[in-house]
Amino acid sequence: MEYESLLMAVGTLGAMGLLLALGLAMADRLLAVDEDPRTEALIEALPGANCGGCGVPGCAAFAQALLSGAAGVGGCPVNSQEGVEELAEIMGVEPETLGRNIARIMCHGGDAETAKKGEYLGVKTCLAGQLNKGGDKLCEYGCMGFGDCVAACPFDAMYMNDNGLPVVIEDKCTGCSNCVVACPRDIVELVPEERNLFVFCRSQDEAKYARTVCTVSCVGCGSCVKGVDDGMMFMDGQLAKINYTDFGTLDSLPTEKCPNDSLKIQGLHPVPTVHGDPHSSNKG
Repeated sequence: MEYESLLMAVGTLGAMGLLLALGLAMADRLLAVDEDPRTEALIEALPGANCGGCGVPGCAAFAQALLSGAAGVGGCPVNSQEGVEELAEIMGVEPETLGRNIARIMCHGGDAETAKKGEYLGVKTCLAGQLNKGGDKLCEYGCMGFGDCVAACPFDAMYMNDNGLPVVIEDKCTGCSNCVVACPRDIVELVPEERNLFVFCRSQDEAKYARTVCTVSCVGCGSCVKGVDDGMMFMDGQLAKINYTDFGTLDSLPTEKCPNDSLKIQGLHPVPTVHGDPHSSNKG
C-alpha cells in the first residue's frame, strides 16, 4: 500500500509539473514581446562603460531608452562623435554634435590652505564627514579631501594630490558626472572643455572669517565684479560668480584684482601644493 501511495504521489507531482511547464511555454509564446532588431546594434555601438552617466543603469537600458524615444543619440556623455553618428545611422535620425564636458574641482583649499577644527576620527569619506560635523576643516563649503569623487570615477580620471585635493586628468575625463553626484558639497562641476576661467571657491562666509579659515577663499570684496563690463560677473551673497549664461566663454577676467587668488585661469594656475599658513598672516 505504501509503495502504491508513493507511486501515486510521484505520478501526481509529475503530471502537475508537466501541466505547469506546458502553461509556461504557452504563456511565453502568447505574451512574448518581439525584440527590436536594432537593440543589439545599438548596444554594440555604445561605449559599454555602464557608468550611468546617461541617467539610466547601463548601456543596454540606454539602448532601450533610444528605441522608446526617451533619450536622444547624444544622451551618452562618454560617447565619441563617431559613436553618436553610428547611433544616429542605426536610428535613422540626424546625428547631434557633441560638446565635450570636463569635471572641474571648484575649490583649491587643500590641507596647506585651510585651518582645521582638530583631528577627524570618523569614517574617511566625504559623505560620512558631511554627516559628522563636516570633517576636520573649519570651512563648511570647501573640499573635505576624502576622495569620494575619485572613488566614484569609473575611468581613473581623478586622483588625490599631496595637498588633499582631487585632481582631474583631463585627457581621461569623459564627463560621466559620477564625481559630481558623489560630492556632498557640490564642489565638482561639469563644464564645457573650452571654458577656462573660474572662481575656485564656494564659500559664503563673511570676509573676516573666510580669510581666517582659508587663504584662497573668495572674501566677497567684489573687486573682480567691478573690474569687468556690466553683467559679466555678479555677487551671489558673499561669493563672486561668472555669468556664463550670457557671455559664454570669456577671454579675460581681472584675475590680478583677486586678493586671495581664487579667481583663476585653469591651466595657468595648477592646483596648489603649498599656499601659506591659514593661521598666520591672513587673519583679521
